[in-house]
Amino acid sequence: MVHSPGKDAHDAVHNAVVMEEVARMAWIARGINPQLQGIDDYLMNKYFMRKHGPNAYYGQK
Repeated sequence: MVHSPGKDAHDAVHNAVVMEEVARMAWIARGINPQLQGIDDYLMNKYFMRKHGPNAYYGQK
């Protein structure tokens, strides 16, 4: 079980459902290919920082 924040209870439940689906897809992918590697740190940081970093250029600042 994970903590899923949201602006209200409905939003928090929605976020929890989304996280559960992502976890399910990862579990299935690992079942198909046990050697599957996680995303590279460079790529993960690039996509996180484009929205949340000091020079954000995607979404809300």
